[in-house]
Amino acid sequence: MDETVAEYIRRTVLKIPRDEIKTMLQKWGFLSEAQLQTLNFHQIKENISQEVVHLCEENSADIKQAAVLDIIYNHIYQNKRMWSVYQMKKSGEELEYFDISDFKKKFKGTLRSALKNVTITFKEYEDNAIWIRVAWGTPYRKPNQYKPSYVVYHSQTPYVFISASVLKSNLPLLCQALIVASNYHDIREMELRSHSLNSLKDIVFKRYSQNFQTYTPKPLQGGNVEPENADIRIVQENRSEKERIHRLNQEVFGGGLQPKLEFAQYRLETMFKSDPKMDVLDKKEPFRCLVKFSSPHLLESLKSLAPAGMADAPLSPLLTCIPHKARNYFKIREKKGLLPRSFVSP
Repeated sequence: MDETVAEYIRRTVLKIPRDEIKTMLQKWGFLSEAQLQTLNFHQIKENISQEVVHLCEENSADIKQAAVLDIIYNHIYQNKRMWSVYQMKKSGEELEYFDISDFKKKFKGTLRSALKNVTITFKEYEDNAIWIRVAWGTPYRKPNQYKPSYVVYHSQTPYVFISASVLKSNLPLLCQALIVASNYHDIREMELRSHSLNSLKDIVFKRYSQNFQTYTPKPLQGGNVEPENADIRIVQENRSEKERIHRLNQEVFGGGLQPKLEFAQYRLETMFKSDPKMDVLDKKEPFRCLVKFSSPHLLESLKSLAPAGMADAPLSPLLTCIPHKARNYFKIREKKGLLPRSFVSP
């Protein structure tokens, strides 16, 4: 077994929490159950990793097997990576039968025709998700296994989730391989990013929907102790206002936890209004700006604005429509001619 492969397996094992090493190695399936029985999982992780490497040497492991273990780790700990959403588009509305073997063949062929020093590994999961790991090299250097790109593609959908490597110059090659392999002709970034891959899926697959039904509020309890001499009218007004804000928040956001979105942006275009006598603008052109939102938990942050007294209720549609805009981003931008960078097949 190559020394670089042995070192990569050792480092991958060291990343795994000790209590989960055995389970993850079983999911990997490269080592036999008899070999796993010889491992002492109660010793320090460094010793465990060395024993795993020794067993892998007996089985003549190569970088492809090591990459599969890395995919399993990143699938379980997917929130350690930053994910971006991309949407693909066909020239027509026709539906085609998806052949996983054909997809892999086209993806590999497209990438390797442009860059020979590249390691490509696939793993399929039960929810029709294909995980793709790409380790990039250069014409003169072997692939760097420690800075790979990850792609999660759900067959029969136009959405792709990418966690890119540091080398952003490889992104066009990756996108080109995706549209060729999946028989699309165009791919564009939706400008949504988050560490929570499942939350991004909830938004684009419409598994998350904001609640717009009417709601009969229950009296708020706790934290509302009024002074004995307080004006009963003021007390009642404060309580009514809090109940109104709570009701409006429920109508807009619903009662459940919001998808964990960390970044969103879209463009605004509106007319600048001013007194004609002031003649501020010589030309009546629309005012354009790029609006960016970022937060460790963006939608929950927006939901908390009104109850915290930092914004009026109900919130502006410019804030509450972010998940809706995300789903319709591609069509809106295309109609207005405000398209972001794209990768179009020849």
